[in-house]
Amino acid sequence: MMDYDLFMQEIITTARAEMEAAGYEQLRTPEEVEKAFARPGTTLVMINSVCGCAGGIARPAAANAIHYDKRPDHLVTVFAGQDKEATAAARAHFGDEHIPSSPAFVLLKDGKVVADIPRHEIEGHDVMSVITNLQAYFEEYCDEV
Repeated sequence: MMDYDLFMQEIITTARAEMEAAGYEQLRTPEEVEKAFARPGTTLVMINSVCGCAGGIARPAAANAIHYDKRPDHLVTVFAGQDKEATAAARAHFGDEHIPSSPAFVLLKDGKVVADIPRHEIEGHDVMSVITNLQAYFEEYCDEV
């Protein structure tokens, strides 16, 4: 019989590794969030989770959307349900308009929210449609690489 905690730790480790391999910086504390969000330029925040739509849609979209002529200056991720204080700190920056969901994407420009893709625009959609949405925001708000 498989131990549930071991099983979940394996999923979490894999989810973190996927984001790091794609070039995203893990923000695990509120202090790391504050420092990352204070950087000038554009920052794509991916709110990661262990759900199927994160693994099957959001993380692949996060990894592939950045292969585009325009892209954010910084790529970061917080892990909802795992790094709870960091996730809360990130969501505090997003404002009342942002639906606290995971997975989700938020694009910041000079620390201010300019676009977001909440869970309901990820779950039930295909990876390419999420990539297309992200790249449309990159086109509008980001500089050419």
